[in-house]
Amino acid sequence: MTSSYIPSAKESSAANKDLVFKTLLFLFLLVLVIVTLYPFWNTIIISINQASDTLKGGVYLWPRATTLANYQSVWISADIPHAFLVSVSRTVLVTILQVFITAMLAYTLSRKEFIFRKLFTYIVIISMYVNAGLFPGYFLIRSLGLINSFWVYIVPGLMGAFNFIVIRTYIRTIPESIAESAKMDGAGDFKIFISLIIPLITPVLATVALFVAVAAWNSWFDTVLYASQRPKLFTLQYQLMALLQSSMNQSRSMADINSAAQGANAAGSMVTPVSIRAAITVIAATPILVIYPFLQRYFVVGLSVGSVTE
Repeated sequence: MTSSYIPSAKESSAANKDLVFKTLLFLFLLVLVIVTLYPFWNTIIISINQASDTLKGGVYLWPRATTLANYQSVWISADIPHAFLVSVSRTVLVTILQVFITAMLAYTLSRKEFIFRKLFTYIVIISMYVNAGLFPGYFLIRSLGLINSFWVYIVPGLMGAFNFIVIRTYIRTIPESIAESAKMDGAGDFKIFISLIIPLITPVLATVALFVAVAAWNSWFDTVLYASQRPKLFTLQYQLMALLQSSMNQSRSMADINSAAQGANAAGSMVTPVSIRAAITVIAATPILVIYPFLQRYFVVGLSVGSVTE
């Protein structure tokens, strides 16, 4: 003889409340995802829709008249290909050098046998809060001979104070016995750092690399300050910013930009500030969106562990 379990009224009520809560939570998160993603999706739609058709309104979820004229206009209306190479070179070099140098400094100042570790740590941390200002910074860059030089994008960003704190905190979670046993086997500090420490701190290095790459890729103001006299040093963000500003000036930019897309048909070659802005936004954001999935698996671990302070 078998008997089936019948839940009590109290248990049924609790189960129903749990189901209602999960349903409401799912709906809330779904709305949050839509609200978060829709602006970027709408920007993509506008960027591939004919500018003349966009002016009519009603372009929300799908383009009515698909065209690549907006991207064509952006790509050939300025020296965008060369600026793209400058930005890629800058981003790659800054990311590699800053991550390596910051990690090496963080490892050095995490060693208890280094008697000046607290002094240098305080100096690094103070730099986060005390800034000499725009003019002293410019005079320093000029005295170093970096004005209108490609290295003005690299040298000032060789070390990041915040990234130093994140990496050093992560390194302190590694047992010191690992380094001590390696020293007993005759390994030097640099070999220990390269062979042991770097593989163990890969998650936090990937996190910091993402921070540095995004900052370097999006930077344009340093071009205005230090490289405005060298068009060959203009970065992609600077060129896109200048193009966007010119596109907002209806008195002259529309003729220049539209003439750049003469290869397209008459309706598709017309561009507007709205279409140009949408295309520029997509071009600027796409490289980081492509890179992020490869670093995402390290991101949560590296940030959560590296951000825990003592």
